[in-house]
Formats: sequence, C-alpha cells, structure tokens
Amino acid sequence: MIKKIGIGLVAVVVIAFVAIYVSTQPKQEADGSYSPSSLALTLGTVATTDYENIDYEKYQGSKSKILVIFTEQKNLKMKNDKLFSTGNHPIEALVPMLHLKNAGFDFEIVTPTGKPVVFEMWAFPNEDENVKAIYAEYKNQLESPRSLADFIADTLTDVNDYAAVFVPGGHGAMIGIPEDRNVGNTLKWAHENDLFTITLCHGPGSLLSTTLDNNEFIYKGYNMAVFPDEVDEMTPMVGYLPGHMMAGVSERLKNLGANIVNTESDETVVVDRKLITGASPLASNELGKLAANTLLNELN
Repeated sequence: MIKKIGIGLVAVVVIAFVAIYVSTQPKQEADGSYSPSSLALTLGTVATTDYENIDYEKYQGSKSKILVIFTEQKNLKMKNDKLFSTGNHPIEALVPMLHLKNAGFDFEIVTPTGKPVVFEMWAFPNEDENVKAIYAEYKNQLESPRSLADFIADTLTDVNDYAAVFVPGGHGAMIGIPEDRNVGNTLKWAHENDLFTITLCHGPGSLLSTTLDNNEFIYKGYNMAVFPDEVDEMTPMVGYLPGHMMAGVSERLKNLGANIVNTESDETVVVDRKLITGASPLASNELGKLAANTLLNELN
C-alpha cells in the first residue's frame, strides 16, 4: 500500500511539474516570433481595465491636437536570438487617449514611415467597451497613419495647433524608436516650444533619441516613471519574454541623468515640467487622468 501511495505521489508531482512547465512556455506564432505564455497572460493581462470615465471641462482652445507616435514594428530580438511578438500595448495607448479625448483633445497618429500601427493584440482588453470604442473610432488612422517624416517636413511650423506629443508604451517602443532621428527631432521640437511630452512604461525609451549625434540629453535631472529593467530581467521566468532583452530602458535613462522615481512596475505617475510619465500598464488610467488635468490646467 505504501509503495502504491509513493508511486501515485510521484505521478502527481510529475504531472504538476509538466503542467507548470507547459504553462510557462512562450507561444510561437506563424512568423516564428513568440507571444507570452499562458501563465504570463493570466498574470499580466486583463479583460477589462480600470479606466474611469471622467466628465472633464473640455478644452476649447486652438492647441487641441496631440501627436501620437506609435511603433510600426512587431518583433523585438532577444539576446538568445528569439523574437518577442510585441508592438504598442493597447491599454497603455488607448486608456490615456480616452482621458485626453474626454478632455477635449484630438489625435494625429503617426508611425516612423507611415506603416500601420502594431499592437500587442494578445494584451487587448476584449471585454472593455470603452477601450473597444476608441479603438474602433481611430481604427482607420491606426491602419493608415501619417509618417513621422512627413509630419516633420510639413507641420513643425504649426506649433500653435499642438498641446503635446504622446509616445505609448509596449516593448515595441524599443524597436527603432530610440534610434530614430525624426523621433528625437520631434521631441526636441516639443521641448523647445513648451509642449508637453507624455509617455509610459517602455515608451520613455523614445527619450533616448534626443541624444543621437552626440546631443545632450534634454531631460537630464527630470523625475520620471519608467518600466524597471529589473522586472524585465525576471519576466522570462514565467514566459512573458522569450529571453532577455538586448538593452533595457530605466538604467540607460538613469545613466543619462534622469531621476527614476519608481522601483516597481506599478501605478506610479509623475509630472516634471512638461514631461508626464508612468511606470507600467498599471499606470495607464492614472497617467491619462494626470495628463488630461495637467493640460487643462495649463491651457485653459
């Protein structure tokens, strides 16, 4: 009897181990890239967001546009050569946009070359009616955005029409955006013309673009909330990333003189001068509220 119990216990342990192992394996997609494991999706995604539908006193002035710089890239290469299936995080993009839209602002959507916006659709909150509604409203622009190069060529003189530049997060914001001179020129344009810059999670990687061609980091000494590199280092354990990233975000910004105010991937948001930042997807609602109220207080 004892022997049978022992064999049965071993079998249960083996089955449990196999189940845990399978649940932590990233899922390979048709193009060879990897999306998060079933365990990572359970831990890290939601069906509905914490979005608060606030009735703001709407902005009525001329600076009603917000330039949104999305990534058009999907696959982020890891140190082990595996590709992470990424893009912009839908909650990090659409929840702040909901708040800003409710506050009376509209959006001009761009990608670096005008290719369609890429979202991490495995993170889309499919039961959130507010998020689904704004996604549907801007779907045509998301699928046929303007190119950032054209925006720079045609629009940088129209500063009186714009209130802010918004760079959503998602690991896709780390693909090409930090090395894009047009991104750097746009952020410097916003900085020099007293526009706000709004970004969160991995989106602050875009701020690195202001240092291209040996330029000084224009956000040196700023307080900012950013996704911690330490958390990215841990996520392969549960199969969120299929390997370790080539380079993180928070330490590079810190090395340039930024003051990172958070240590966790939490709801932290902060405004410092004209820079508004958030720490993670969990900060999306708070970032949207902070951005909407800050712009209204400044512009009304």
